[in-house]
Amino acid sequence: MKRMKEGRRYKTILFALAAVFMVSLWTVPTGFADDKPKPASPSLYERVGGINNIAVLIDDVIERGYVDPILHANPKIAAAHKRFPKPVYKYNATALACMVMGGPQKYTGRTIKEAHQHLDVNEKEWNALIKIFRDSMTSFKVPQKEQDEVIAILESTKGDVVKK
Repeated sequence: MKRMKEGRRYKTILFALAAVFMVSLWTVPTGFADDKPKPASPSLYERVGGINNIAVLIDDVIERGYVDPILHANPKIAAAHKRFPKPVYKYNATALACMVMGGPQKYTGRTIKEAHQHLDVNEKEWNALIKIFRDSMTSFKVPQKEQDEVIAILESTKGDVVKK
């Protein structure tokens, strides 16, 4: 009889503890505002609309570049445009652009320097490329802040593209 009372007492205590635990779960807030991690600001990749928008932008930039008279005045660029398949160029450029803008894509092509060192790109041609990017982004209504970030990324590669 004594054991039955002790068993009941333990069950009662366990039940009471379980009830207190359950009530505490319902009444405790799920988190404190100051404890929550702040969401990271969206990447440039996200702000310009991801791979679909970047692919369309790169397609437009390359199409403009292939007919630009300043770029084609350089016989090495003109020859490269004839020799290198345009779809491959667009694919690689899109993968690279997505990657450097914070997207999940991985570019596996040649380095910027390797891809451009033989072209003897000069300052005038570089400026034409920057203008093509600006014009294309403007035509697709890319906000100015994002345009400036894209141009800053391009400018960071200038030393590997423009012949000194």
